[in-house]
Amino acid sequence: MARTPARRKPRMAAPEAPVRPAVVPQPAAPRPAPDRAAEPHLHATLDRAAMASLARLTAGLSPHAMLDAWSDWAMHLARAPGRQLELAERAQSNALKLARYAAAQATGQPQDKPFAPGPHDTRWTHEGWARAPFALWQQGFFATQDWWHAATSELRGLRRQNADRTGFLMRQLLDTVAPANFPLGNPEIIDRTQATLGRNLLEGAAHWADDACHLLTQEHRPVPEAFALGEVLAATPGKVVWRNDWMELIQYAPTTDEVQAEPVLIVPAWIMKYYILDLSPENSYIRWLVGQGFTVFCISWRNPGAEHAEWSLEDYRTRGIMEALDVINAIVPGQKVHANGYCLGGTLLGIAAAAMARDRDDRLASITLMAAQLDFAEAGELLLFLDESQVAFLEDLMWSQGYLDRPQMSGAFAAIRSEDLIWSRAVRRYFLGEADRPTDVTVWVNDTTRMPARMHSEYLRGIFLENRISAGRFAVEERVIALKDISVPLFVIGTESDHIAPWRSVYKTALFTGCDMHFLLTKGGHNGGILSEPGHKRRHYRVGHRPAGRLYRDPDTWLAAHEPVEGSWWPEWGRWLVRQSGGTVPARVPGSHPDYPALADAPGTYIHQS
Repeated sequence: MARTPARRKPRMAAPEAPVRPAVVPQPAAPRPAPDRAAEPHLHATLDRAAMASLARLTAGLSPHAMLDAWSDWAMHLARAPGRQLELAERAQSNALKLARYAAAQATGQPQDKPFAPGPHDTRWTHEGWARAPFALWQQGFFATQDWWHAATSELRGLRRQNADRTGFLMRQLLDTVAPANFPLGNPEIIDRTQATLGRNLLEGAAHWADDACHLLTQEHRPVPEAFALGEVLAATPGKVVWRNDWMELIQYAPTTDEVQAEPVLIVPAWIMKYYILDLSPENSYIRWLVGQGFTVFCISWRNPGAEHAEWSLEDYRTRGIMEALDVINAIVPGQKVHANGYCLGGTLLGIAAAAMARDRDDRLASITLMAAQLDFAEAGELLLFLDESQVAFLEDLMWSQGYLDRPQMSGAFAAIRSEDLIWSRAVRRYFLGEADRPTDVTVWVNDTTRMPARMHSEYLRGIFLENRISAGRFAVEERVIALKDISVPLFVIGTESDHIAPWRSVYKTALFTGCDMHFLLTKGGHNGGILSEPGHKRRHYRVGHRPAGRLYRDPDTWLAAHEPVEGSWWPEWGRWLVRQSGGTVPARVPGSHPDYPALADAPGTYIHQS
């Protein structure tokens, strides 16, 4: 039966004691009943219900936000004759390039293509795009893309967000009419249809029907048997040593006779299931870390439902990170903890660490932040989806159903890379008749979670939209926290092609802290860059050290000053972690503490919730 621990204020460490003594958590006080007098008027409830109904039809995108972007762009362009003349000249130039290319093709003369696809657009790799008429159709599409990119670029007086949003919307509209998306316009589809006598189209129709059924019913696809959780994925041996309504705490079984004295706590994002860090044995970050001689604990978050709508960001801090630290302190007494946060888990860890520093709670030995932002002023393309109108729209949707559901989140992430994640997949699946080939990463991507309404609203509004953490306006227990109070060593990791947490945004942790800090930039994206196990081909990283008190360097200056190092970044970080540790002790067996016996084998029960 699950134990329910207490939600307590952080305790002050005695000046002479380097580590706070562990205290067994106590039952939490019940949440007070809602104040009915404070409930909204019926008219406001009607408005929210209407917006929630509309949000279901638009996949959570606010029509007002989109119309505002278009109108802002159109009015500023209408009063800019210079830009209009520039765009007319660009249209003429693009048309001449196309005409020269068409003439060269018609006469059989060699001619380089004047326009090229984007770096993430894989729709045009088939050799058929080099022959007529497909090559000309392709180039005409690219020429149109090029013109609209210029048309929606920055314009004096136009809000930058509206310019970016208009360009994004135009890319989505153009992608719907790309020749690669149509059987008669795509040479690869034509060749495949001829080779299979149309079987690819029949198989594609079956795939479309299957996807449509799952979309309409919102049915969660089970994890394939070939990637069974606990057997193939998330298979690192360990025990669940603590469980509450928010999380399970897993302690992993050692594989070495001795381990570093200080344990490691991994805090994953609640927007994902934790096993992105424990995939197949050959690329499991957790398995590798255990093999380096560390006592590893990891939080596995619950997948909440409508009944958990009132869970707050503070609940995740207290009932997640702080409670996990209490349990670890009891299991491993007298030792500080290396805390490691990934993505939003790193953002929450930064909040918790700043609050602990403010309250003289010195239980952390070091902090590692992996692809985690503490400042959101430059949060990349996700800002396209967020303004006051959009947040209010999502809040109404979450108010009606109690959470933000998986399709409403995954659709936003996919739209940012729609040419690859949406259209290329659709062509392969529906026209080429190719079934999805699951990998450990794609299985994890499809095994999504929900976000409690209150918590996600607090995150979107307070952290993302209003950027309160780095601005010194984020309060924990009614007192503002400051990142500069953090004094323990930091190791911050960014990834070069991250479109969720851009590395320059991640790097800004250096701007708001003054402690000893290493920053490492690795090749790859938000997930692929972190999953960079030793032996992974074509990987490199850069790493730099900023001693405490050193002056700030901007990200581009930092990049120019650090040469790439070939290989995985994991050993580099592992060596740093050993340097922050105090020597080895006999290995610890999970579940052996009398107050924290094993509740279940890893990966626990919450990971299976859909």
